[in-house]
Amino acid sequence: MALGEFELIERILRRPQDAKRDRVVLGGGDDCALLQVQPGEQWAVSTDTLVEGRHFLSTVDPAALGHKALAVNLSDLAACGAQPRVCTLNLTLPRADEHWLQAFAHGFFGLADAHGIVLAGGDTTGGPLNIAVTVMGTLPVGAALLRSGAQAGDDLWVSHPMEDGLGIGDARLALEVFRGHTDLPPQGWRVVRRRMEWPAPRVALGMAMRGLAHAAIDLSDGLLGDLGHVLRASGVGAQLWWQALPRSTWVAQQNAQCQRDCLLAGGDDYELLLAAPASEREYVAAQAAACGVGLARIGCILQGSGVQVFDDEAAAREGRAAWPAALLPSGFDHFRSDEAQTRGMQT
Repeated sequence: MALGEFELIERILRRPQDAKRDRVVLGGGDDCALLQVQPGEQWAVSTDTLVEGRHFLSTVDPAALGHKALAVNLSDLAACGAQPRVCTLNLTLPRADEHWLQAFAHGFFGLADAHGIVLAGGDTTGGPLNIAVTVMGTLPVGAALLRSGAQAGDDLWVSHPMEDGLGIGDARLALEVFRGHTDLPPQGWRVVRRRMEWPAPRVALGMAMRGLAHAAIDLSDGLLGDLGHVLRASGVGAQLWWQALPRSTWVAQQNAQCQRDCLLAGGDDYELLLAAPASEREYVAAQAAACGVGLARIGCILQGSGVQVFDDEAAAREGRAAWPAALLPSGFDHFRSDEAQTRGMQT
C-alpha cells in the first residue's frame, strides 16, 4: 500500500525525541515551528536546494543524498562560525517510496545526530525530485564570520582532510570520471567518489575561527569563484600559490588542464576558505589541528582587486609573472548553459 503524505511524515521523518528538545517549542505539524531564541545570541539561517538532473542523478544512493542535502547547508553555518541548532526539510518526491526515504533519512539523520541538529519540520509534495533544507544556528552577537572582512596582509587558508593523499578538487575529479573525461583505478575512484557524495562540513573549524579569522566562505562553487565573492565583498585583491594548493594523489596524477579545473574551479568541496591575520599564523594552524582538520596556507590578501595565480610564494615575492587569465577556469554558475557547468552530478 502506497504511503500518503502524512503517513510518510509520521512513520519516517517525525522523531518524538526532537520535539522534546528545549529549543523546539513547537515542531512539525503546525503551520510554523516555534524556536526559543536565547538572549545575547544571533541565529544564523541558510538554505540550499538540490535538484535532480542538476546536482545529482536519479541513480544516486539515497543515503548519500540525505547526507549531502544536510551537509551542504551545515557547511554554510560552518563558514559563518555558527553552532548548528535546528533545520527544516522540504521534499518534492515523484512517488512515496518508503524504502528510498528510509535510506535517505538514514543518511540525513546520521549527519544531523553527529552535529546535534534537530529537524523541526518542513514540507512534502509530489513532483520531480527536489530537496531543500534550511538550517539555523547560533553564535554570540557580533561573532559571525563574514565574506566582507578580509584585509590586505591577511593569509589565505583552505581546509582539507587530515588524511594523507586527500585535498581539494576530489569531488570535481569524480565528476570528470562520471563524464568519461578521465579514468581512475578502483581505489582512487572510491576515494574521490566518497569525497563528492559524503562531504564533511567543517563546523568545528568554523566555530574555532570566530574572533580569529577576518573572513570565511565555504567552497561550493570552486576556489576562484568563491574567493572572488570574498574579494568583492571586502574590496581587496589576492594572490594564490599553485604549488601550495592541497591536492590528492589522484588529482596530482591528472594532466595540467584537469588539475586546474579540479583545484581552481571544482565545486562540491565544502571546505572552508579563510582570511586571517598573518600575525596569528601559528595559532590558526594549531586551532585547525585541534579540530582534526588539515589547513594549508595558499596565498594572501592584497590591496586592489581581482586575483593573480603564481606558481609558488617565491615566484610572487620575486616579481615573476602571474599566470595569464586564459589559464584560469571559471567557477560554477547555475544559469550558464554550458553542460560542463553541471555541479556535483552523482550516479
